[in-house]
Amino acid sequence: MNSVHHAGAATALGDLSEFRQEFYRCLTARADALFELADAVLCAGGPVGSLVELSLEPEHRRGHGGLYDSLNRGGVDVGRFRNVAARQAIPRGDDGRITLGIDISNWLRPDAGTSPDRLFCHTYARGKGRAQMIPGWPYSFVAALEPGRTSWTALLDVLRARPGDEGTALAAAQLRTVIDALIAAGHWQAGDPEIWIVGDAGYDGPRLAFLLADLPVRVLVRMRSDRVLAFPAPPRQPGARGRGARHGARFVFGDPTTWPAPAHATTADTARYGAAHARSWDRLHPKLTRTGAWTGHDDPLPILEGTVIRLQVERLPGATAPKPLWLWHSATAATAELVDRLWQTFLRRFDLEHTFRFLKQTLGWTAPRLRTPEAADRWTWLTIAVYAQLRLARCLVEDVRRPWERPPAAPARLSPARVRRGFRRIRPAAGSPAGAPKFSRPGPGRPPGSRNARQAPSHNPGKTKKTDTKG
Repeated sequence: MNSVHHAGAATALGDLSEFRQEFYRCLTARADALFELADAVLCAGGPVGSLVELSLEPEHRRGHGGLYDSLNRGGVDVGRFRNVAARQAIPRGDDGRITLGIDISNWLRPDAGTSPDRLFCHTYARGKGRAQMIPGWPYSFVAALEPGRTSWTALLDVLRARPGDEGTALAAAQLRTVIDALIAAGHWQAGDPEIWIVGDAGYDGPRLAFLLADLPVRVLVRMRSDRVLAFPAPPRQPGARGRGARHGARFVFGDPTTWPAPAHATTADTARYGAAHARSWDRLHPKLTRTGAWTGHDDPLPILEGTVIRLQVERLPGATAPKPLWLWHSATAATAELVDRLWQTFLRRFDLEHTFRFLKQTLGWTAPRLRTPEAADRWTWLTIAVYAQLRLARCLVEDVRRPWERPPAAPARLSPARVRRGFRRIRPAAGSPAGAPKFSRPGPGRPPGSRNARQAPSHNPGKTKKTDTKG
């Protein structure tokens, strides 16, 4: 094989072949059709625009009817595939630390009135104040982030949010499943650096740290610029009566007069953002109340202290006056070196945006117009398997470079789209466990002139409020 041109290629090809075999074993129904559908996505000549066009790819040896039947009636052992994904090579930082990014990407279905479990998804539009709420299926992704500037991530899990789910609790349950799988696969052992979890402002960082307190993790999230936190309560004076204070001085993000001298102040020069000024304050916590997610909390409300970081950059692409970035880290007593590492690690979270764009625009994750969320889940897991194979093959393929594209610095630096162009050449060497299709004749279909007597029910999108049934 011409693309095998370095010493580690044989090992990489073996890992790819093993992953394909394990992925096939995770398919519990319509396995051959689902596997060849994934191969069709891998080897298609351009972006995936519709499902039916994939049936014309030579890797998909079945008809379009079998393609849709595999998604509607097929089966994927999600628990087993999670373990397979956790056993792949996990990227680490220079200190050997694993960093997990979590974020939600929406599969918008505004015109699918007969599709259940849709929620109102927050979507951005061009222009100030143009954000919209559009019905669709929100999916929560967890990926291991790679160090350095790259468009690759290691996708480990995906979970569809349902109408009755609470966002932070759902994220905590998903992260617990992923971390348990990583520990079982041997990626984390006692004495290793704690796993960092990076999320955007949509996640309640202190509550997420509280829910995962028994795991070897630290949480790093962005906070909105209108938040108000508190310092620790001052020491109780001797002889004082009554209940002692639980909170100290207020720290208002939008009011500099409430900011004391920072614990650390650092400046770093970056190629993309210019000078980056970071200031940090230690032992700040939110004032919790028994509302929202804390409703019904029987024990006393905890004091969840952490480190707050304010990052101000000199310039930002597309912005005339860059706004500061506020971060909260669940550890206290952070050093100046750790503060710089934290905000640099948070910027790696934006690599997930490149992954989402590639899944949607190239692999066609949200292109199908599937009715049931179960079929959408199967297609989503197939897309995850496709992306994982591209990641395993990025040092195997030859670069099929367009005349206007830059040559890569190294074969392993190829983008996911350029790896996909060369995957068809290495697919025969990777092997396919799918069996040959059996001869069949198409069904008669609906008789001419007949009408559908069983109309699909309509479903209203939106949250479903959970009620307490205790009597």
